[in-house]
Amino acid sequence: MKRLTSQSLFIGTSDEAIKLVRLISLCADSDASILIQGETGSGKEVVCGELHRQSPRSSNNLVGINCAAIPAQLLESELFGHKKGAFSGAIADRVGRFQLADKGTLFLDEIGDMPLELQVKMLRVLEERVVTPVGSTAEVPIDVRVVSATHQDLSAMVERKEFREDLYYRLNVIPIAIPPLRERQADIGELCHHFAALHGSGRNVSFTPRTMDYLLRYAWPGNVRELSNLIKRLLVLAPQDEIELSEFPEAYLPTGLAESIKADQPLSHEEFKPEINSTLLAQFEQSNDAELGRPVSEVERIIRLSNSIERLPSEGVATKSLLSDLESNLIRAALAQSDGNVSKAAKLLQLGRTTLIQKLEKYKISASV
Repeated sequence: MKRLTSQSLFIGTSDEAIKLVRLISLCADSDASILIQGETGSGKEVVCGELHRQSPRSSNNLVGINCAAIPAQLLESELFGHKKGAFSGAIADRVGRFQLADKGTLFLDEIGDMPLELQVKMLRVLEERVVTPVGSTAEVPIDVRVVSATHQDLSAMVERKEFREDLYYRLNVIPIAIPPLRERQADIGELCHHFAALHGSGRNVSFTPRTMDYLLRYAWPGNVRELSNLIKRLLVLAPQDEIELSEFPEAYLPTGLAESIKADQPLSHEEFKPEINSTLLAQFEQSNDAELGRPVSEVERIIRLSNSIERLPSEGVATKSLLSDLESNLIRAALAQSDGNVSKAAKLLQLGRTTLIQKLEKYKISASV
């Protein structure tokens, strides 16, 4: 039996995370059905836990079931319960998840994998608020708030007749979409320190700038779960309290991250000098044109000035914007030099090919530039 934790574990201060936390808070008091959609590992169970924790039902059970993990022929019994002798192996009465979650919350994970024939019975339960255990004719009243989750596109499944339209609308009264971790880059550092503290058994763990640079650049296809598992793995393998990612064998790292470390040579954070705003660039342009006897490109001005600047202007510098401009300009130059060949451009930039493709998507750059 799986009873979910109601402890708050949603970590993040990015705009995306703040919006999600605000939406959870708004929805928690309602008994309306909620459909959580997000990629695998993005935190759907955590969001459900937060909805339950903040709801008036928090003192009662939060019960979960993964519809994809239970054989179709047993799922009905798991949900609604069964009577002794209802089928081969039913040696005693069994209470289903709906009854266990009475007055509380039932979390139906991977609802898109529920068989069509069971979806009809699920619709009746949601409409009439009663369950009928397998092998029984007696209806059992239930008072349950239903939260469903899936990584699949249920609306597309409805169009393909793979999921019942009436059940979809019954479950999707309030939709909650969880952004993937790659769209919450600002939360990665905070999540790393959270998981280091969670899995570190009291160790005072830190990450070298180079390690954090890689963690921020990686696309995290497995989302927050992948990050948590990686941090746990590194803590086991690393006797030192300062984590240096490049010291670990490739076999212990996610494939994409291992490829990036092997092929890429990013600057450490200590080597990133403060970026320069447009006013300083304009001042620097004139002096260096004269010094070199030729025009100085924008990229060259940024690099030369970043190596020599000792004092920042009072109005501050747009670091993030300038870094993005510099990186996108370098990518365009490499693609032009390689006639749009991504693999050759990646070698020029000393990047992994996968990393470069991710950056092309980030800056909306076509390989045909």
